[in-house]
Amino acid sequence: MRFYGQAESCAKRILEAFETGRIPQAIAPVFIQRNDDTPCRKWSWSNQLITALSGTDDARGFRQWLDTGRAVRKGEKAFYILAPITKTFTETAANGEEKSRVAVVGFKAIPVFGIEQTDIVDESTWNKHSELDRKAEQFIDELPLIGVARQWGLTVKAYSGSERGALGWFKPGAGAIALGVENLSTWAHELIHAADHRLGSLKERGQHWLSETVAELGGAILLYAAGYEREADIGGAWSYIQKYASENEVEPIKACTTALDRACKAVALILESAATPATEGKAVAA
Repeated sequence: MRFYGQAESCAKRILEAFETGRIPQAIAPVFIQRNDDTPCRKWSWSNQLITALSGTDDARGFRQWLDTGRAVRKGEKAFYILAPITKTFTETAANGEEKSRVAVVGFKAIPVFGIEQTDIVDESTWNKHSELDRKAEQFIDELPLIGVARQWGLTVKAYSGSERGALGWFKPGAGAIALGVENLSTWAHELIHAADHRLGSLKERGQHWLSETVAELGGAILLYAAGYEREADIGGAWSYIQKYASENEVEPIKACTTALDRACKAVALILESAATPATEGKAVAA
């Protein structure tokens, strides 16, 4: 790979910072908040994540789409979100006073469809519902190296992030990346996961320390190589790698050196794809 040396050079600078302790403070996450009145914006962050990973910005139930002037095309398959099942309980206090409380007793799967699975059947009604939250879409469109993701056939969508939720996600089966924050380090992390998978190296299941170290180290290397040294968030990367390494009784620097070759190959693939015209990239991928 012609860009491997460039990736390796950036990696050495980052590892030197890790080893010497000259690490800047981590950059705080800037959560994305979708602001339009689309129903799925009001869903839980996990359901919004499911929606984004399903490759759509707008998902609704069959009847909800009809209410907007659109209809689900025949033969389209739904994806499912989880809705809480609630029950009202009456409790009697020590003084004899009765109070009601609502508790979540379970969840049920609700079928929904993305806007891409629908057609307009009533244009005047749809026009009243068609305003989009362009801020999040503009952020996605302006991401560095977004052309690589699209060249690889990946959908990249935004969902409303949360302190308690995932900052981003890559789902190989769906060919999708979802982002809940505006931080470029999270975007680079997920794009490295995609490159690692494309190279056939992403074989660990779940949040494995090795694949997470590859993605976090690789993301920092990628941003360094692309000229985004501050956005590479070296402090955040080191904290992230330390967390996964310590939880699995692996020395953090050892985790980095173990992941280094995979990380550099993933970075090199991304840079190679960025330097290759889309038509030529498709021919190589085929």
